[in-house]
Amino acid sequence: MGRPTMIEPYQVAPDIDVLPSYFPVPGLGMLPVNAFVLKASQPVLVDAGLISLSDKFMKNLASVIDPADLRWLWLTHADQDHIGSLLRVLDSAPDLRIITTYLGAGRMSLSQPLPMDRVYFLNPGQSIDVGDRTLAALRPPVFDAAETTGFHDPKSDAFFCADCFGALMSEPAPSAADIPWADLRAGMIKWATADSPWLHMVDSAKFKETLDAVRKMSPELLLSHHLPVARGMIEKLLDCLAQVPDAQPFVGPDQQEFEASTRGLRRSQT
Repeated sequence: MGRPTMIEPYQVAPDIDVLPSYFPVPGLGMLPVNAFVLKASQPVLVDAGLISLSDKFMKNLASVIDPADLRWLWLTHADQDHIGSLLRVLDSAPDLRIITTYLGAGRMSLSQPLPMDRVYFLNPGQSIDVGDRTLAALRPPVFDAAETTGFHDPKSDAFFCADCFGALMSEPAPSAADIPWADLRAGMIKWATADSPWLHMVDSAKFKETLDAVRKMSPELLLSHHLPVARGMIEKLLDCLAQVPDAQPFVGPDQQEFEASTRGLRRSQT
């Protein structure tokens, strides 16, 4: 299997930096794994990356902001690819508090309990003032953890949407618009069916309502943790998600298929 890699941070808006990495998924391609720095007057780090890349993550974080200046860490959810450097960030930022939900803090307590005096509970539908803007918390239409909470930043018109709109890719891309549409569509559907299989059981009308809520918000900038930055593409991406409930369910390789694929990979590397 390949190893995850982290590439150099880049700025996607005057007040937003991306900390990008990629995680190889054997037989399926690679998955972007992003974190973000929102340079509000009270700076916000959005998620904390992969534990296997923690040293590089902390170095890249320090290249865009002094970690001690961070005031918030918005934890979209507690999956391992979102919390890798969380404790190191806490140590580096003495005034930082973690924004999560009651369920999110509960999940974290199973592995690395959070210091509760540094937790700020925020539910979808609520908002928080970070100095020069108010961030509106909401649950994205597609998610894989009950505590998932993204947010809309009205100042940058960016929707930080956790795992929603993610896509499996064949190679890194600087932006979603740089991926051929047929490949992006296939990668999004593959990711959504694998990561959120419950979509095949939802009421289509109710699911459409959640998509319409994002359509009404109509963010210019879509910042998914598993997709290169997407600008001005919300209608196309929503139309793609609308197809997921009727798409072919994801079925991973069984043992024989997995062994065959790894043999092929080993041969290609010799």
